[in-house]
Amino acid sequence: MPVEIILQPSPDAIALLEKREQLASVRNTLAERESEVAQMRAQLKSFEGRYLRQVAVLYAELDDLEARIAEREAALSDSDDARRHAEESRQRAQETHDATYGEALEAEDFEPPPSLKTLFRELAKRIHPDFARDDAEAKYFTMLMARANQAYSRGDAETLQRLLDDHLEINASVAGEDSAAEVLRITRQIRHAERDIARLDVEQQSLFSSEIAQLHLDAEVAASQHRDLLTELATTIREQIADAQRRLTQIHPQTDTHGR
Repeated sequence: MPVEIILQPSPDAIALLEKREQLASVRNTLAERESEVAQMRAQLKSFEGRYLRQVAVLYAELDDLEARIAEREAALSDSDDARRHAEESRQRAQETHDATYGEALEAEDFEPPPSLKTLFRELAKRIHPDFARDDAEAKYFTMLMARANQAYSRGDAETLQRLLDDHLEINASVAGEDSAAEVLRITRQIRHAERDIARLDVEQQSLFSSEIAQLHLDAEVAASQHRDLLTELATTIREQIADAQRRLTQIHPQTDTHGR
């Protein structure tokens, strides 16, 4: 009777299989976390745009009016305290204006420098999904390219360089083509993926704790009560603007009386 021989996989082959499964798992986690954070970024950016258009522009107008009132009152009283108050009011108005309009102007004026374009092209040549060896890597490269595109659009050379360095380190030559060498390569990929997950966790927490996120949460609570928080804020500020305009107008006769 022939003897059936059952070949057992070598320890290296078993270790390689376990590492591949671990890499697939950690990359799935990374993809999910990347999607969550990207969705949160987009949601907050959209809400912030609404806030800037509906509310922040009114705050900027109100602060400018208050600064003009303080400046005219300082001209009338000719006191150090009044001048100091006027300077502080103007500074606050400038800060509000910059916060409201600065980001939009920067986005319009942004032109990637040649060094950033070169870095992006070098990275894209290495992580474009078309260069992937299999479907799993193509999925991973797609996520990396999305991250690279976002970094490029905001001029983030540091992130682009880190992505390139990571790719180069992961694919650095490892002596041999056996299972042990492949385990080492996969271990590098796992380490980088786990580090990226940790970075995303930090960013997600930072987004959660931001002022715009809290305002967004308040707006969602208001919406559940059939209220529009941004409209309510805008209405309140418009009332304050109308009051400030009346106070500014009332200063004119006094200015004329004092010859200023």
